[in-house]
Amino acid sequence: MNDMLMSRLKNLKLSGIVKTLDSRNEEAIKSDLSYIEFFELLINDEILNRQNNSNKNRIRKAKFPQHKTLEEYNFNYQPTINKRFVYNLSTCEFVRKKENIALIGPPGTGKTHLAIALGLKAITQGYKVVFTTVNEMLEELYMSRADNSFRQKLRYYTSPDLLILDELGLKKLNQNSVDDFYEIISRRYEKGSIIITSNKVFEEWARIFYDPVLATAILDRFIHHCHFIVIKGESYRMKQREGVIKSMFQNNEVTNKKSSEIET
Repeated sequence: MNDMLMSRLKNLKLSGIVKTLDSRNEEAIKSDLSYIEFFELLINDEILNRQNNSNKNRIRKAKFPQHKTLEEYNFNYQPTINKRFVYNLSTCEFVRKKENIALIGPPGTGKTHLAIALGLKAITQGYKVVFTTVNEMLEELYMSRADNSFRQKLRYYTSPDLLILDELGLKKLNQNSVDDFYEIISRRYEKGSIIITSNKVFEEWARIFYDPVLATAILDRFIHHCHFIVIKGESYRMKQREGVIKSMFQNNEVTNKKSSEIET
C-alpha cells in the first residue's frame, strides 16, 4: 500500500485502519464492494480497534491481580451459588443503579475470582473500575497524609464507577482505618458501586470495625442497595493441594514398586 497514505493515516492516529487496510482492500476487490461499503468496513475496524485499546487501558488502570473471567468460574464446584443470579449481575445493571455486591465465603471459594470477573464485565461496558484489598487501600490513605496527597488518594477511590475491595476482615482495623473506610463508603453512597469480598459471615462484620457507631453507619450505607452472594462450598486451593499430594503419593508408590521389582 502507498507509503504516503499509510503515513497520513498514522498521523491522523487511525491505527485501526492501518492494521486492516491491505486485507480490506483485497476483500473489496474480490467481493466487488462499493466505495461506501469499503469505507464502512474501514470505519468499523477503526471503532473496534479504539474500543479494544480503551478496554485494555481501563483493565491496566483497574490493577486486577489476575485476569479471571466469569466463563472460567466452576459453578459446578460451588453449587450453593445461583449461576443465573450471577450472570444477571454481569449485565452490570447494578453499576448503572449505583448498587453494591457482597461476596461472602470461606477462603479459596472463588470470591476474588467472581469480583474480578464482574469488574472485567463492567470494563467492557465502558465503566471505570479500581481493584484493591481493604488493607492496601487503608494503608495508602494513611500514608498519603504524610505527603499531603490524602485528597488525591480519596478521589482515586471515590471516582471510579466500580470499586472492588478484597479481603474485608482479614485484619482488624484501628480507629484511623475505620474513619477512612467510612469516608470512602459515605462518599460513594448512591454515587458509585462497591464490591466487597470477605471470609467473615455478615453477622461478624460489625466486629471488624473499631468504632460501633461508625460500624453502624458504614454497614447501613453499604447494605442499603446491596446484593449478597454467600458461598458455602469447599476451597479450590485445598482441593488442588489434596490432588497434588495424592499424585505425589501415587508417584512414590509406583517408584517404590519398580525399585522392588528391579531388586528381585
